[in-house]
Amino acid sequence: MTSLGTLLAAAALGYAVMAWLAVRLRRNGGKRLTLDTTCGSDPQPRAVTVLKPLCGAEPGLDHSLRSFCEQDYPGGMQIIFGVQQPSDPALAVLEKLKQDYPHLDLTVVVDSTRHGTSAKVSNLINMMRAARHDWLVLADSDVRVPPGYLNAVTAPLADPQVGIVTCPYRGVPRPGLWSLLGALFINDRFMPSVLVAALLGSRAFAFGATIALRRDTLEGIGGFPAIADQLADDYRLGELTRRRGKRTVLSDVVVETWVDERSLRQLAQHGLRWLRTIRIVRPGGYLFSAVTFSLPVAVLGCVLAEGRPIALSLLAGTILLRLMLHFAALGPARPRSQLWAIPLADMLGFALWCGGFATREVQWRQGRYRVARDGSVQPIS
Repeated sequence: MTSLGTLLAAAALGYAVMAWLAVRLRRNGGKRLTLDTTCGSDPQPRAVTVLKPLCGAEPGLDHSLRSFCEQDYPGGMQIIFGVQQPSDPALAVLEKLKQDYPHLDLTVVVDSTRHGTSAKVSNLINMMRAARHDWLVLADSDVRVPPGYLNAVTAPLADPQVGIVTCPYRGVPRPGLWSLLGALFINDRFMPSVLVAALLGSRAFAFGATIALRRDTLEGIGGFPAIADQLADDYRLGELTRRRGKRTVLSDVVVETWVDERSLRQLAQHGLRWLRTIRIVRPGGYLFSAVTFSLPVAVLGCVLAEGRPIALSLLAGTILLRLMLHFAALGPARPRSQLWAIPLADMLGFALWCGGFATREVQWRQGRYRVARDGSVQPIS
């Protein structure tokens, strides 16, 4: 047990070093984290259709959607907003956008037709009927993007060997403890783990924050109906394109997503849905991802090692690197989160990771579902 504890503490410190290094390299631009990010761009940018599936007028929706409307893209841009019910309160936000941006090609699709378990993918299938362009960009409703975003994420599509382009993202918490903990989980644990994987050569990722692809690539995998029953639809979309020999590009652009967790229960439901889906889709990777919770793993290692000096030294190093990672992940000129929340977020995240082994059931909006081995979900009556 002493040897096992020392090994766990050493693994935690080793990962903390790699995570901090990966985040610093990404921030400083000192080294590309994927070999594909330098794909050549088309001298004549193609017209793009942006697909924004919506459900409800969530906090910050107007601000997020305006960040897309204000993109300066020379190739021509169509934005399609999709809702499933004529009573959806998001329609009021869209009506105001159409008034404020009369020069833009904005299309609203209202269609309740269901094509599978996933309401989001059903929305996308309905929206595609109105898509006029062959370059497509999908982005979740709560995503806010910087100027120049559209140029950057579509440029690699000029290379026919590129399947999808995806973006890392940063969580911006709404006021409240639970939102803060949710944002820390994204910024300090999840995205650094993605950058570490990219540094080691992995391409096994795709995020709903942004997926850019060509129409022929989408049709080649069977279109959106191929992922209509998938819980991790974004991950599966990337996986299906890689199966056809296409590359995944991790863009240099970092977008922002709002984190609005109203209670511990809501935070736990979101976290468990995410973690259990990863465990089922990639069981081996999920098991070894325990080390990404470096602080709790180092503490566990010290307990197993019965407080031996070497284990305590490894824990001290992990704490230092964990703080360095936190400040590196925040970036310059950003408000510092309360340091007391870091161990709380890490311990809660590790507890949820352990809970990810308990069952295949997840809470998804107002329904409860069972996740199959292929990532598809079926409702539980």
